[in-house]
Amino acid sequence: MAGPALSSGPDSPRVAELDRALDQIGVTRSHHTIIFLILIGCLFDAFEQNAVGIVGPMLREQWGLTAADIGMLNTATFASAAVGRILSGLIADRWGRRTMLTVDLLLFTIGAGICAAAPNLTVMALGRVVVGFGLGGEIAIAVTMLAEFCSTKFRGTAVGLVNVGAGGLGNFLAPGFGLLVFTLFPGDNAWRWLFVALMVPALLGAFYRRYIPETPRFLLSQGRIRETNVVLSKLACGRLSARNTPVTPFLTDDGKAPSAAAKAKVRVTEIFRGALARRTIPLCVTIWMAYGAQISVLTLMPTILVSLGYTVSKSLLFTMIMQGGSLLGAIAASALGFKFPRKRVLTAGAVCAGVAALVIGFAAKSIAMLLVAGAIFQFFVLLLNTTIWIFAPELYPTRVRAFGTAFILATGTAAGACMPLVAGRLLESAGIAGVFGMVAVMYAVFVLSIQSVPETYGRSPDAEPLLAEEPDAAPRTA
Repeated sequence: MAGPALSSGPDSPRVAELDRALDQIGVTRSHHTIIFLILIGCLFDAFEQNAVGIVGPMLREQWGLTAADIGMLNTATFASAAVGRILSGLIADRWGRRTMLTVDLLLFTIGAGICAAAPNLTVMALGRVVVGFGLGGEIAIAVTMLAEFCSTKFRGTAVGLVNVGAGGLGNFLAPGFGLLVFTLFPGDNAWRWLFVALMVPALLGAFYRRYIPETPRFLLSQGRIRETNVVLSKLACGRLSARNTPVTPFLTDDGKAPSAAAKAKVRVTEIFRGALARRTIPLCVTIWMAYGAQISVLTLMPTILVSLGYTVSKSLLFTMIMQGGSLLGAIAASALGFKFPRKRVLTAGAVCAGVAALVIGFAAKSIAMLLVAGAIFQFFVLLLNTTIWIFAPELYPTRVRAFGTAFILATGTAAGACMPLVAGRLLESAGIAGVFGMVAVMYAVFVLSIQSVPETYGRSPDAEPLLAEEPDAAPRTA
């Protein structure tokens, strides 16, 4: 049975007009504003993801929690994030990206408030579930929106910047943010003030994000030509808040109201059928390997260092030094997204990550060599994860792009929850060599899996024919 067509709607000439318009507009102050507002939210998302680890020692002292209790709070957060990503993607494809972005931010704020006021572990766990829904949806919708606002060339760089703010800068600065809050608000309730502080930027972001319009690709998929031209005109003039922006007819508008037939129908099962399934399944395998390897190493590295004879404080310091490679990796992915095909970056990065893992597991005999190999490993880990964020939205037509992207990222979240358990057992039975040997094998599977996914660099995400799909065809601009 033939799979669904990849065009976002029946009016493919207008899709071509939209592609030309976005390329003609290029990058303006409006794009800078949209990227900045989305990045602020993603930065504090990363702070929130690290919040349980930061306040964990205080909660253990005040509430008498065990390490398992703290782990449960993290499990609640990430399990909820996986569900939140899928639901957010589904809603965004039906009712719009902008609507879901606002809802996710609101859930994030409410969840942080519940955590700040929590009198016990049960209420704290409830707050983490609410936070998780917001966190999961926020990232998935953010990468989808940026992919749909930007030109063919700039799309990869813009989406990559999301992980610069989240996985790179956010994770690196999170401990410093916690230290700042604890310094300003010392005492037994310092941990509550941390969650209060996490609410403030979310509320500010909600205020400023009212200026972010709906994406032109989603509006076109709904047959809303006039509104598409309005958004394109705001992007072109560089002022999102301008009230009386002259509307340029980038897309041909016959003045008729959109009919039901003109709107792209959303069938979420499409990503599991036909040619879209041949994109979804390999990319799910790929992200399972990437996220599973990353979270396994992040979870076990302090324990590994302690087992090598270092103190807990030195182990945390060494882990933070290795994490310095993460920020550079995310920045590199954003830059490479402008110049290089996605599969080439992913293949080369996975090979390098696998080699770095083998060096850590079998050849790092001194702490200096371990730190250097660990930082290089983290560099390629974030390079790969960020490039997957760039790649995923480009693989789906507009009508299922948010759901397809969310499902891919949710698969990664599930891997992050499961694979550390396997890695932990390997550490006990086979030591550090067993763990990093497994990681190297995972990156080998990564390389094999990504080869079957079609290249998207330089192509319109809404103009690819399905039946004549050639995975390794030369890229072409819209």
